[in-house]
This record gives sequence, C-alpha cells and structure tokens, in this order.
Amino acid sequence: MAKRKKSTFERLRSGELNRRERREWQRRLSLPDPGLEIVHPDAAGIDIGNASHFVAVPPGRDEQPVQEFGSWTSDLRRMAAWLKQCRIRTVALQSTGVYWIAVLEILEAEGLEVYLVNARGTKNLPGRKSDVQECQWLMRLHTYGLLRNSFRPPEEIRAVRTIWRQRERLVQDAGRTVQQMQKALTTMNVQLANTVSDISGVTGLAIIRAIVDGVRDPWELAKLRDRRIAASEEEIAHSLAGNWREDVLFELRQVVEAYDFYQKQMTACHQQLEKYLAALPDAKAPAESEVPSQPPQGWLKSKYRRKNQPDFDLAPELERTLGVDLTTIDGIDILTAQIILAEVGPDLRAFPTEDHFTAWLQLAPHRDISGGKVIRHVKPEGRNRVANALRMAAQALSRSDSYLGARYRSLRGRRGGPRAVKAMARYLARLVYRLLTKGQAYVDRGAAHYENKRQEREKLALQRKAAELGYQLVPAV
Repeated sequence: MAKRKKSTFERLRSGELNRRERREWQRRLSLPDPGLEIVHPDAAGIDIGNASHFVAVPPGRDEQPVQEFGSWTSDLRRMAAWLKQCRIRTVALQSTGVYWIAVLEILEAEGLEVYLVNARGTKNLPGRKSDVQECQWLMRLHTYGLLRNSFRPPEEIRAVRTIWRQRERLVQDAGRTVQQMQKALTTMNVQLANTVSDISGVTGLAIIRAIVDGVRDPWELAKLRDRRIAASEEEIAHSLAGNWREDVLFELRQVVEAYDFYQKQMTACHQQLEKYLAALPDAKAPAESEVPSQPPQGWLKSKYRRKNQPDFDLAPELERTLGVDLTTIDGIDILTAQIILAEVGPDLRAFPTEDHFTAWLQLAPHRDISGGKVIRHVKPEGRNRVANALRMAAQALSRSDSYLGARYRSLRGRRGGPRAVKAMARYLARLVYRLLTKGQAYVDRGAAHYENKRQEREKLALQRKAAELGYQLVPAV
C-alpha cells in the first residue's frame, strides 16, 4: 500500500518543512488572513514572565485584546476571570522556567484547556520581538492548531518526580563532599584512597571519623579496617602516616558534617518517596502465559543493590506500579526503572507509537532537509533524564553476554562509541515502551542468537551482491 503524501499543513505542524518553506509560511502567518483552517476559534496566548504575564485574546472579544497581569495569585485569578469573560476556551503558554506552573494550575482549576508548548516550536516570530507580539503570535499559532501540547505526567507521578529529583541533587552534593574529603586527606599526604578504593565505604568513613575525633596513630586507625578490604592492615597503616595540619583537619571536620547532613536529608526523601509510591494504584499485571518461566540473563545483576539506592525495597513497588519488571531488560537496573517511573509514569498512552516516545526522549535522528536532501544533522538542545539513564544503561551492555550486549558491541564496531550508545539507548526505550504498553515480559535470546542472525544477514547480502555481478557463492569445503 502506497504511503499517503502529507499535506503542507501537516508538514508545517510536524516541523518537516525545509528552510525556504518555513520562511514562506512565517510570512503567510503574519498576514491578516493566511488561508488556514481555524482549529481553535476561542484561543488565547500568554507570554510568561517573572513579574508579569501578557495575555492576548482575538480582536473583538475586548476593547483591549492584550492585557498585562501580575504574577500574584490574585492577579492570576483575575486573568482567568477575564479570559472566561472573553469566551476563551483554550490557552497556549510557553514552558518558561518554573513561572508557568502557577498560571497553568489556576487556569486548569477554572476549567480552561491549557496547552503547554515548547519555545522551540514558537521562536520563529517575524520582526522584532516584544512581550505583546509574543503573546499575539502564540494566540495566532494556537488558533490554527500549529502548536503541540507538551507531555505532563499525572499529579501523583509529578509528586514522585519532585522527591526523586531532590534526592538526585542530594546524591550529587554528597558526592562533592566525598571529593572534598579526599582532597583534604591528600593535602595532608594521607594516602587512604590508594589502599581503600571507596573512602565513603565502611572502612573509609570509619577511619575519617576517627581522624576527626582526634586519633592520629596509623596502626590504631588501621584496626578499623573491614575484613572485606583487599589491602592489609599494614598497608593501610603506612598510607595513614601524614602531616596533620590543623586548618585542613578543620576543613575535613566540616566536610564530614556536611556529608552526614546530606545523608540525613536523603533518608527523609526515601521516607517521603516510599509514602508516595505506596499511594500509586496497581498497574495491570501481564498474563501468566507471558511471564518467562526462568529469569533472563542479567537478572541477578539488575537486582543487585547499588550504593545510594533507597533504603526500602524498591523493586516490588516498581513492579506493582508499572505492571512489569523493567529490570528483566539487560542493562536496566532498579534506579533506571525508578527514573522512568518518576519522569513518565506507567501510562504511555500520550505517545501513540514507539517513534513518538523516542522522539520525546530526543533519541530519534533530527535532520534538516532541503530539496529532499539531508543538509545537516541537528543536535537537540536540552537534556532528558530518562534518555540519560538509558544511555548509561546502554554503556553497561559492553560486557554483557546477552542479545542486547551483542547488539551494542556490533553497533559500536560499525558506528563508533557515541552513535552506538545513542542507538542502543533508543532501542532500550522501544523495549520499555513495548513492556509498559503491552504488559509483556522481556525474554533475552542470548548473544549467540544475535550472532547467528547477523551471519545470516551478511550471507544474504553477499549472495545478492554476487548475483548482481553474475557470480554464485560456493561454500568452502
């Protein structure tokens, strides 16, 4: 069946026009009548600011179709009342910082349909830009249905996301204090990091706390060694003979106190996170016939408890709320699955297909096309937390004896490291989409299966090439 050719209007909405066509449509949209179908006749546009917001409604709805409202809650309620008085049903506003959140919540509470749009889709404003022109441009684009609403997870998922992002910042802050501990020790020529791989572990922290408490004898400090440490007590004692400086010891004491504070804050985040996860509804579990009888390869590794992982059992909550166990996908561990839940939630119906989901993750190719030719590959701006987590999961497949590991190594050999990581992250995103939308469990087919398929593809390619040249392949004896 032949693929239906898209109309110019559809290409304009999806951003597939080339540069010349985009300039032409920008010129047409600036005319009083661009000749487009009106999709939202009762539309308004809001230019979001810090201290005030500019709102535009269609001409004829008010004597002043563009008005400025303050950022106070009373002014936002007055804005909503004015929009309803002007018979506005839908409003478009840009996702500027966090200033849009209060506006969106109040407008939705008043029963208005709000489109939260990305600034990249509205930046081609002709002429010089001002706040008045910006809100009028947003209203005009929204009137003709040229703006796409951004994805926003449900309220209960947004609560989980807030706590998880706060916890992520605390983990980063705690990591910086560990670096400062190591700097202070090295300044005093205490080479603990050369004998203990992780100074924030049981042995490292026990020794550092003893130093802060006033212990200076290296052999006394070495007795705090955990039995699982590979270095001997003698090696640790030699590494602890340093130059004890009072100013650096004061710095070390404050850094340890900061580390303890961040750990206390993380514990509070874990308690709040456990509360929010328990309030999430159960997802529909996959049918019994779809669950594999044996765990796939990588299952035990994915269940291993990583450092800084929440101190409660996160795996059962994730499987209950998501409906599937994402950690059965090799490379995806508990923390990666939690990031997916916190950022997008278990319901992916907002993304009609896998391609829509990977495009939202900024893992799909982005090209500028002119005259039917690709003139450049555009690197997307910004970052997506789920995409970053999937990239890290893809890199973890380098030594995996699984189908996904073999696929990643093949891509890396053919396309190089960075492209292979992005391509593999996109493939992992497609697997996540299939599991969450179809409720099926992932079953690893093994590295040998991928290699057999690859050899079959290469054999067929060689046979086609030989046939084109008039030859025939004969297997070696």
